Amino acid sequence: MAPTGLPAVRTDLARVTESLSMLTPRWNIHLLLVLSDKPLRYTEIKQRMPWLADGQLHPKLRQLTDTGLLDRTEHGIRHVTYGLTTRGTDLIPVLTIIATWADAHLENEPAPAAEPETFRRARDVEDTLVLIATRHATPILWTLKARTTATATTVAGEAMPGYGLSSAYPKLRQLMDDGLVDITGGTSYRLSASGRALAPVYAAISAWAAGRPLAEATAHPLWGQPAPSQQTGTTWTSTQTRLPAPAIPTTWRAGELFSHQPPARALAGVPAGGPRR
Repeated sequence: MAPTGLPAVRTDLARVTESLSMLTPRWNIHLLLVLSDKPLRYTEIKQRMPWLADGQLHPKLRQLTDTGLLDRTEHGIRHVTYGLTTRGTDLIPVLTIIATWADAHLENEPAPAAEPETFRRARDVEDTLVLIATRHATPILWTLKARTTATATTVAGEAMPGYGLSSAYPKLRQLMDDGLVDITGGTSYRLSASGRALAPVYAAISAWAAGRPLAEATAHPLWGQPAPSQQTGTTWTSTQTRLPAPAIPTTWRAGELFSHQPPARALAGVPAGGPRR
């Protein structure tokens, strides 16, 4: 994205995509939010997420500990607790911003089963991550933000180096289906209202990924000015979850991401404050 005149954006984009890769594996967000109030023992975590077998939960806790988001503290024989590190604690307000965007911009799907508030929060975040963490999605959105409009050829060259034009069209169509991108003039693409409203989300993730205070997010060279319609409140949404409570899985596939499929889609053309989900 050198043609944008924002050389720092490339470094920020790399940090953001790496952070998204860290957060998106299945159940990571749930675990972080379960531990957001206080450290818990393994058995206490298991009680809150009973559908995860020991062979699933242990690797998740170890992975999040290795990435620096969780601390494993030994208090004595057979007394170990897991809690958020400072890095993990700093992430929670970022997840709040992501959940707020989901509340304002994602469609509603029937969800008759009641869930704990923590899981509703996690689903809001995961629904958003499903949209922006898929391969090439974030680089494409950043390219369109920097250029305002761009052809598929430009998108392929700047956001998908090494991939041909034929690879760009499916990605752009998917982002259009997801409600984050519009087509204009028949040949150029631009961010939709929901895509532009991702400004606080990307600015917050960028600040956290760089180890900067969240208050500095508004200084981001590309996403620094929040879209006027985007609410960036500091409290979790309390609307009903869009998806039913998770079933207890019977098998585990290491490469599977997120806790539900298919993802919710953005409400294209409906700004925050309009019809709700």
